[in-house]
Amino acid sequence: MVKAIINIDENANRILNIVKAKENLKDKSEVLNLILKTYGKEMLEPELKPEFISELLKAQNEEVVEISNWNKHFELE
Repeated sequence: MVKAIINIDENANRILNIVKAKENLKDKSEVLNLILKTYGKEMLEPELKPEFISELLKAQNEEVVEISNWNKHFELE
């Protein structure tokens, strides 16, 4: 467990207190952990969009082209 001293403004403090009461948490550390987990799920582990999944499925059915010489095929030589 990491301990940190942070400076927050009054509005942020009110928000922490509201979330603490709403979620029936013991302290602001629990509130911050909850908020960061929620934010992390949204930002760091986003769900794949349905459009992206359908593109992947379409690509999976496309014909495969075998390339024996990558540089020659893409005119890199």
